[in-house]
Amino acid sequence: MNSGSYQTSRMADVRRVLWIVLLLNLLVALAKFFYGLATNSHSMQADGIHSVFDSMGNVVGLVGITLALRPADEGHPYGHFKFETYASMVIGILLIAAAFEVGSSAIGALISGDHNASVTVVSYVVMVGTLCINIGVTTYERKAGKRLNSDILLADASHTLSDAMVSIGVIVGLVLIQLGFAIADSVMALVVMVAILYTAFDVFRSAFQTLSDKARIPEEEVRKVVEGIAGVRNAHRIRTRGTQGDVYADLHVLVDPGMTVAASHELADRIESEIVHKFPQVKDILVHIEPDDAYHRAESHSE
Repeated sequence: MNSGSYQTSRMADVRRVLWIVLLLNLLVALAKFFYGLATNSHSMQADGIHSVFDSMGNVVGLVGITLALRPADEGHPYGHFKFETYASMVIGILLIAAAFEVGSSAIGALISGDHNASVTVVSYVVMVGTLCINIGVTTYERKAGKRLNSDILLADASHTLSDAMVSIGVIVGLVLIQLGFAIADSVMALVVMVAILYTAFDVFRSAFQTLSDKARIPEEEVRKVVEGIAGVRNAHRIRTRGTQGDVYADLHVLVDPGMTVAASHELADRIESEIVHKFPQVKDILVHIEPDDAYHRAESHSE
């Protein structure tokens, strides 16, 4: 599979995962929010609202993937794949908004003294059932994100994991309410708020790694592949950047000073082919061919 078809297939898989997760998140959100209204549980309502933000994150992801799939043009010669990273940052912002919503609701209840939540067997059925769905969705989405090297899926998996943490907090709160600690409903919502903020921090950290051009493939791994190709005497100044699933690479190689231009071009093509074969997430490679003379050899050793 060449780089272009790999990227198209990857994005199609990412889009399919996001649609599946969107439908499950909507189901979970409706169940928790409306039963929270019925039982006057602030933490369950907040959990339902957080699940709505999860669904919004899926929509953001779908929009981001649509933009990322646009081909390169005059204004964006490297393509639009970083829109996937921008979409993951929007999910981080949604997490902060969810934390604010959960926290403000809890603080409002603490100030007003409104602690009239009722707990029934159905409360536990709803919360445990939706928690199991959240854990399943998070596991599925994170595995898919790692397999597809997708910033947006990994960010959204963190978003869904925060929803699972909210649900665990709500369940603990329900138990404490039954034990006579009515205030636990609001206190657990505040604890969950902190957990959501931590998840948002992790999402932003991952996005900033892409936007700051952090190396995506260890230099030594690329060097091992390139220096194993006949005709390459040395590989240096190896650099990679981009998203996890859309990597750009450039490197310098030393060759026989007597090598013809045609042979050098053929070697460069072979290097590109081997790198893409070993690292299919690489979209574009720039190979600088240099003669293996005293000057360039010294330059390669000085790096």
